[in-house]
Amino acid sequence: MLIALSFRVGLIVIGHTYRFKNIDNNFSFGWEMGRIGRALASGQGFSNPFNEVTGPTAWEPPLYPFLIAGVFKICGIYTSTSALILLTINSLFSALTCIPIFLIGRKCFNETVAVWTAWMWALLPSVMFWCTRWVWETSLAALLLAVIFWLALDLENRSGLRPWLEFGLLWGIAGLTNTSLLAFLPVSGLWVWYRRRKCGLRSLGGVTLASMVFLACLSPWVARNYSTFGRLILVRDNFGAELRIGNGPAADGTWQEYLHPTRNVYEMRRFHQLGEIAYVAERKREALAYIREDYGRFLGLSVKRFIYYWGGIPKLAQNPALAPLKNSVFLASTVLAFWGLGRALRKKRPGAWLFFWLILVYPAVYYFVFPHPRYRHPIEPELGILIVYVISEAEWRKEKLPETA
Repeated sequence: MLIALSFRVGLIVIGHTYRFKNIDNNFSFGWEMGRIGRALASGQGFSNPFNEVTGPTAWEPPLYPFLIAGVFKICGIYTSTSALILLTINSLFSALTCIPIFLIGRKCFNETVAVWTAWMWALLPSVMFWCTRWVWETSLAALLLAVIFWLALDLENRSGLRPWLEFGLLWGIAGLTNTSLLAFLPVSGLWVWYRRRKCGLRSLGGVTLASMVFLACLSPWVARNYSTFGRLILVRDNFGAELRIGNGPAADGTWQEYLHPTRNVYEMRRFHQLGEIAYVAERKREALAYIREDYGRFLGLSVKRFIYYWGGIPKLAQNPALAPLKNSVFLASTVLAFWGLGRALRKKRPGAWLFFWLILVYPAVYYFVFPHPRYRHPIEPELGILIVYVISEAEWRKEKLPETA
């Protein structure tokens, strides 16, 4: 973990990744979350997620923008010092992920898998990229999901209410960080309940406590949204807009960035005229109308998005010539992870079905909206464990062959 942190901080300092370009008025410094953080630090409240003043917002979950605002308040808005601190915090989140990776690998497989997966996470440049270049919640989401995954495994045979309280609290924090993680909440809870039931352990009291804690974490933000917008918004409200960006004329299975209000003057004007809630509802209506016109077309786009999510997005690399190589590595990691999952299921390894449900439910929303490599990062720790497991199994079989002969 310490080596992982030192590598990440060294990359930030030596590579000057904390020096964000300001030709876009610093928008690339945190994107919408950075803009909300600026508004909070300036005393304007949780508002203005774009380049213009648009008023109160629920466009993003609240936790990470408040972290940005705190750093901005202390070190200045969009300063290099703020960037350095935020990227270092992200790097700490990423480095800490080595711990749940080790615990999961050891519990589900063996210590060799645990150690080598932790080292892989510590040293791989592709893992370091998001925490050293993006001011976003990506690394925090990966840490939270890995800790939740390990706690779900641990809850299988733990008694008392404390682990359930921790489970509910962690899910509350995760929901306020990245709402996509909540797709794993129902299946992880059901998996824990089923496994404990097989062991003869009761779970009703624990499930009730965890649910209450989870709802208590979300309720202040839900109350704020209701007070501000006059309607129930669980955490964020922009799904309709995201759905439209991925589904409409010229849709090709990728992110149509030119439709985003920050890239499109017409869309920004519509946002101003309608307001956030009405704008998102209108974009959702447009997307659903496009989908209903031709369900076969929508199915084809969803298949493309599935392929791009797991195999890499065409020409996303800064150097288009490198895109095929980059995507080949991306696809190879997917094949190895799926192979490891299949082998774990066949050999009935502990937690194998929890891996299965995570891989099944977490990415599903992106098959209907649009994929991005960043969207896979929160489950990379679990994919990494499966990759190392299948490689270790191949090495074990290779060592056994001479003995057999």
